[in-house]
Amino acid sequence: MLSLVIITALLAFTRGKPCADTEGSNSELLLSLSKDLLRSLDGQEGLPNPSVHLALRLSNSHNLVKESEHLNRLKNHLHNDIQNSLSNSQSVTGLLALYTLALKSSCYDLNTITFAVSETRETLLTHLKKQMELEKEHIAFSHRPLTNYYQYSLGVLALCASGIRVNNHVSNKLIKAVEHEHFRHGDTESTDMYAMAGMALQCVKDAGSHVHNAAELDTALSKIKQKLLAARRTDGHIGNEFSTGLAVQALLAMGSPVAECAASMEAMRTDARANKYENPMAVSQILPALHQKSYLTVKVKECLDEDDTLVLEPLDPVVVLPSTTKVAVMVEVVTSSGTAALYPVDVPKGSSLLEALELLSAKNDGFTFEKESSLWGPFLSAVNGEQARQSDRRYWHLSSDGTALSQGVSDFKIEAAQKIAIKNTTY
Repeated sequence: MLSLVIITALLAFTRGKPCADTEGSNSELLLSLSKDLLRSLDGQEGLPNPSVHLALRLSNSHNLVKESEHLNRLKNHLHNDIQNSLSNSQSVTGLLALYTLALKSSCYDLNTITFAVSETRETLLTHLKKQMELEKEHIAFSHRPLTNYYQYSLGVLALCASGIRVNNHVSNKLIKAVEHEHFRHGDTESTDMYAMAGMALQCVKDAGSHVHNAAELDTALSKIKQKLLAARRTDGHIGNEFSTGLAVQALLAMGSPVAECAASMEAMRTDARANKYENPMAVSQILPALHQKSYLTVKVKECLDEDDTLVLEPLDPVVVLPSTTKVAVMVEVVTSSGTAALYPVDVPKGSSLLEALELLSAKNDGFTFEKESSLWGPFLSAVNGEQARQSDRRYWHLSSDGTALSQGVSDFKIEAAQKIAIKNTTY
């Protein structure tokens, strides 16, 4: 069984190599991005990020001491958080899957990782399989997963990359979702969902276990590839700047030739050099792609003779003075019932949207908001007392002058006068 896993994963890795012809000339950028991720570990707020760990482990240069320290934080703090969620019957498919991939990237024995629920202790992979069964059953009677198809795909990928045979009924649900184009977030198709589904289904195909619906599997993979290529913009990005990393990973995993990924990789390099990817989560998704790898690579990851030369130089402290220039912002809040309220506020130029909302909340008793943490940073959970919860299939959609934001509230910077719309939206 182990030899089959290794052989099929090697085939997947080889399939990604046609795009690997530019890494040498961009090694300095790759090292810089790896250092950015390493530095982010010391400044992490909240839970340790398994996606950051995965990206560091898929890079060619390492700082094994820092990576080991982060692995220990994952096995403690993140593990305990997942344990609490499982004990409270909360759906954590995506986080559990990312945790699995992070451990696998460090060649950690997954059978030694366990969770205790209802006085029964079972392994990480057993719990992930159970989560996937719950997701699959939810699709059967409600036509959508408990979480979403991005997390569902992550679950399929994590099981498959760990050498676990994915239940045909589980992978079939993903194939049908591709066929019926269920990968949407709000009114738009989700490039991230298609990309993650592509890696997951490619892994299933490489494993050779999905024999009864092989034609449907191939059709789904072809459709995913078409969707990703159709979403490519004139500047090379696929979907938007922050979905391109996963999209390129998927194209690599599915064997795209250099002509299909070179422009997108150059677009990411251009934006990386312009410091567009300040969020560690964003860097963690583009870095594997720029190394011509995908999350599928963890299936054959060997932690032997690794380059341990990645060293962080001390940085001079940077003092950022607050801007004296004020920018007029109009904030519109649209509730689930459709009622709208407008709130004007003047903020220092260069403020984050989160800082703008905090200033507005301090100056206007009629505006309140609450936030929660995620791997991407804080996100709005409640505005003016109204919640937009995942359990209700709702979220706060953010836009600037009618254009949807591709960044979160702490990353989006306000440089000019604009109208920010915050709308309680279903998906």
